[in-house]
Amino acid sequence: MFAGICGCCGSLRPRYKRLVDNIFPEDIRDGLVKSEMEKLTFYVVSAPEKLDRIGAYLAEKLSRDVVRHRYGYVVIAMEALDQLLMACRSQSIKPFVESFLHMVAMLLESPEPDLQVLGTNSFVKFSSIEEDTPSYHRRYDFFVSQFSAMCHSTHENPKTRTRIRVAGIKGLQGVVRKTVNDELQAIIWEPQHMDKLIPSLLFNMQEAEDVYRVGHASTPSAVQDGDENPAMLAENCLRELLGCAAYGNMNNAIHAVLVHLDNHNLWEPNEFAGSCFRIIMYSIQAQYSHHVIQQVLGHLDAHNRATPKVRAGMVQVLQEAVEIAAKGSIGPTVLEVFDTLLKHLHMSVELENGVGSRHNSESSTTSKTKESEEKIVQNAIVQTIGFFGGNLPDYQRAEVMMFIMGKFPVCGALCHTPHMVQIGDQSTRCIQIMLLRSLIMVTSGFKAKTMSAALPAPLLDPLFSISLMEDSELRQLALEILHNIIDRHDNRAKLRGIRIIPDVAALKIKREKISKQDISFMKMHGQQLYRHIYLGCREEDNVHKNYELLFITLALITIELANEEVVIDLISLVIALQDLALFNDVNISMFMRCGIMALVASYLNFLSQMIAIPSFCQHVTKVLETRNQDALYLLPEHIFKDKCLLPSTLEKGNKSLYFLTSEISESLAGLGYSVDRLSVPYVPHESDEDSLSKRKSVVDIISIQVDLLSSSQSDKPQMAEEITFESLKKAIDTSATEEQERRRQVIEKFQKAPFEEIAAQCESKTKSLHNQLQKIFELAVRPPPRPSGAVTIISGHAQSESVPVYKMKFPDLCVY
Repeated sequence: MFAGICGCCGSLRPRYKRLVDNIFPEDIRDGLVKSEMEKLTFYVVSAPEKLDRIGAYLAEKLSRDVVRHRYGYVVIAMEALDQLLMACRSQSIKPFVESFLHMVAMLLESPEPDLQVLGTNSFVKFSSIEEDTPSYHRRYDFFVSQFSAMCHSTHENPKTRTRIRVAGIKGLQGVVRKTVNDELQAIIWEPQHMDKLIPSLLFNMQEAEDVYRVGHASTPSAVQDGDENPAMLAENCLRELLGCAAYGNMNNAIHAVLVHLDNHNLWEPNEFAGSCFRIIMYSIQAQYSHHVIQQVLGHLDAHNRATPKVRAGMVQVLQEAVEIAAKGSIGPTVLEVFDTLLKHLHMSVELENGVGSRHNSESSTTSKTKESEEKIVQNAIVQTIGFFGGNLPDYQRAEVMMFIMGKFPVCGALCHTPHMVQIGDQSTRCIQIMLLRSLIMVTSGFKAKTMSAALPAPLLDPLFSISLMEDSELRQLALEILHNIIDRHDNRAKLRGIRIIPDVAALKIKREKISKQDISFMKMHGQQLYRHIYLGCREEDNVHKNYELLFITLALITIELANEEVVIDLISLVIALQDLALFNDVNISMFMRCGIMALVASYLNFLSQMIAIPSFCQHVTKVLETRNQDALYLLPEHIFKDKCLLPSTLEKGNKSLYFLTSEISESLAGLGYSVDRLSVPYVPHESDEDSLSKRKSVVDIISIQVDLLSSSQSDKPQMAEEITFESLKKAIDTSATEEQERRRQVIEKFQKAPFEEIAAQCESKTKSLHNQLQKIFELAVRPPPRPSGAVTIISGHAQSESVPVYKMKFPDLCVY
């Protein structure tokens, strides 16, 4: 009777329950009953409204089996759920999904690793299903937390620990795939989720870097299969996550990376940090690259008082980031990057000086160690500036060059930038050198089509001013920057080492015909360039490298910018340098005189072979042969040796040792060169770009005014004479000669005359100007008429009575 009752009750149960019960075998080892599973699947497809009840019933059976530790039935239940999920794609699947996620969560909470892995695998299959309509109420907070915890598993068995971590990473990857493309699931990008998800991935990448280094492995045998390698899975998940990040929700992900690197002290050493940001920069969309750089810069600002090695690590990571970003679009971040880096460069110098001055609180060894660590930071910043600028397109590179030059500090000048405080001259020099070195890296490989575009006034004027500073190293760096800009055909390497080149043709110099734009540039700035070369040769602290760089400068101008007119100017310049070394009475050392002579010999030997005029080459060769016999100290191969014997004086009477203007003019005139200007001695023109080193005084301005006034008063009408072409040509030549002679006399006077004499002369001119002005005022200004009717006596003469007030006529502006 009881058996009949049970059978009767069993037949009265709902059909979906009987179909679900039938998929479970009597012997668990037989696994899922496939024929019954096909019936259940057909039933669900035919009656999708029953799907939610089937899910609830399966969840009830699974929870009971988990409590009873009947894990075989749990596996069968999850297999059935997976098949139902893959078979059903209708809207009725929504309620069933809730039951499914509840069952997955139940498995993940179990302490059994097998159940956790089972639940994760089911969730991963679920994440690959594309739902027709979005879910408004479904949340994945629990799964982010649980999968993140699995990523940090500390199970005592290494294999089991790896299985759990791999399952956790796969689960996070499933969450990412299920949420990042769903606009209603933007909550996944919130900080509370990113602070769990990102560190979990980075932790596994960091833990496994001994066997598998991010981005490349040491040996294939040392790397596990991709599906079982936590580091590889974590990297792929991180790439997938960042690849889906939009501009508005990227902040939290990058911030979580930076915080993880801080918490685990991964900036020193920074190999892992660099690997992370390489992954980030290559994974995100190109137009968002500048956003990452901004966050790294902000992080660097927030840690401006960190240890030098930490700051250096951040700067190096920034360098790797901008290296990748510079190849794409970095938008408005260019100048911001340089401004921030320059600010930290100043801070590092300030900290270095502060460390060096605290002798009472720290030992000298500790101070030197900290100073050397600050040098590491400074070098890293300079390399980042140079590398970043060197990878920019030419139009942006020119702007960066002007921006860096605009930050160039001057000794003793006030700092108007908020983050730059007043620092000492030694610190200023340190910053100057580092900025120039970064400019050398920025200008390396710079190929401008025209010199006017490569050397605009905001860059040219301060660069020339630096080339006249009293520091030999600064002048060298300024010339190297100029070489990088001028040398557009990579000829500088062939010219290194100041020497007498026996065969210039063997160097295979590359050159092109000078363009009209470059001709205009030389007409506008040529004299300015010659002047700085001339004055640069006169600096007392010049060494071998200075003369070598000056020789390369002259040679590059000849190759890149020289037409016939420029060639004449260059010859006039070097002849003036030769005269400077021979006849100038200024206190110039013998080494400087011989060095200038060697520079002139090296350049004229190069120039004569470049323009290939036989008579010119013959004259240069003859002078060089004479020097080889009688005056080796006038040749570069000998004067720049350490133990070269210097003469007491130079033999001014032996003309065979020197290059003669008459010989050069005669050789050039035969080929149509206009050599008239060679007869006029070269005198450097005054320029305005030396504002960094000197300024005009008020006395100079007054003396100029007096000269103008006296010259205007001394002009008298002259008898008219016949104007012809010859008279005009003679007048132009004469006036030019007289003007240059007058300038030369003025320059020599201010260089040699005592200060008292110059001051007295200026004072006399000032008094003369005041007397002239007083006479003009006495003639032009008269006393106003007086209405009192009194007789006034001026200079002994009685004046007539003044008119009454009512008869006086006032100007309209004075009448109210």
